[in-house]
Amino acid sequence: MPELVIKGGTVVDRAGERRSDIVVDDGGCIAAIGPDLNAGSVLDAEGCVVTSGLVDLRARLGEPGNEQAETIESATRSAALGGYTAIVAMPDSDPVVDSAAVLRDLQRLAQDALCHVAIAGAITVGCAGEQLAAIAEMASLGVRMISDAGHAIGDARLLRRAMEYAGDRDLTLSLHCEDAALASGGHMHEGAVSSLLGIAGIPAEAEELAVMRAITLGRLTGARVHLQGLSTGGSAGIIRASKTQGLAVTCDVVMPNLVLTDAAVATYDARFKLAPPLRPAAEVALLRAALADGAVDAIASDHTPWEPHLKELPFDEAPVGVVGFETTLALALTELDLPLARILELLSWRPAAIAGLDDTHGGTLSIGRPANLAVIDQATEWVVHGDAFASRSVQSPFEGRRVRGRVRHTLVDGEAVVIDGLAQR
Repeated sequence: MPELVIKGGTVVDRAGERRSDIVVDDGGCIAAIGPDLNAGSVLDAEGCVVTSGLVDLRARLGEPGNEQAETIESATRSAALGGYTAIVAMPDSDPVVDSAAVLRDLQRLAQDALCHVAIAGAITVGCAGEQLAAIAEMASLGVRMISDAGHAIGDARLLRRAMEYAGDRDLTLSLHCEDAALASGGHMHEGAVSSLLGIAGIPAEAEELAVMRAITLGRLTGARVHLQGLSTGGSAGIIRASKTQGLAVTCDVVMPNLVLTDAAVATYDARFKLAPPLRPAAEVALLRAALADGAVDAIASDHTPWEPHLKELPFDEAPVGVVGFETTLALALTELDLPLARILELLSWRPAAIAGLDDTHGGTLSIGRPANLAVIDQATEWVVHGDAFASRSVQSPFEGRRVRGRVRHTLVDGEAVVIDGLAQR
């Protein structure tokens, strides 16, 4: 790998902002940071922000088991185009990542990915919520986060045992917060819109009860708990209060819940069928306030690919979830009234720390650190069209929306995997 310089950009990281070039050595690490630097190869960053690569806390990669919708290659190409240098793959593949054998197979599949793939191990066998998975075996192979992905664990005693087990092994539990009994049969937010449309709803309390239970068990066990995809102001308030008590709890939100409301479901288009569901405008406003005051720690893509025909089913039959790698950054820059540094904190260095990846991702750019970098052109405007995604899945709830901000270059371990907005492999 030849030595290169990222030239003419403004570096923004956890340490602040400064005009600097960055030289990357032939070993893939940062060799120098400062003005007027030169190297054999030049990546133009004039007018752009140079920052640590984005880190995603929750994505599904299709492979293994759903390759017709996505593969690790197509998913990580999409991620790199979106500025991600590391992603956490959820374990609910087919087979589920609940043992060392399955984990090793997936680690081999991910060796040639375009970005780093950190694999979360399942908490329970088959993500079925009945029996603990082989957590110690997976931890010995490098797993730092365990999760049952979008499956809530209904048995409080089992969840307590999982927390105690994870705490002994310095693991983070990433939990989907939903009371299954309250949410049963629901397909969207329960409220005025669901009543008007005649679609069974999921009350906000289904999430908030599960959030309170997870935090209470976290207090009891001392476990490090991360709560996925919060969508209500009540959930954010519970998190905010917990943090004032010094509890080891973090949380993320996803862009659809920060931009769209349940009114979008009036089209009966399954691109708007999500988990958590879209909520009313008042909840969106409260979530945005939680982003600004620090109650929310990160924004996740929750990239969930499906074959097109499945999202064309009737709303109550279609699966939940859409893709998000290539739109999350631009939507954050376009829609959120937050300083750039706070947006990058939510998308890069804070999720890197939560996932246990901050030794190589996020944080402060410094000499000797692996060059996992994104170069972002904040001024470029473009229109979201799913058929232009690198992902095999094209369903986006933001189809046709004009957004601002695009990744110009992405470097993973010093390799320029995206140059001038084009994937290099």
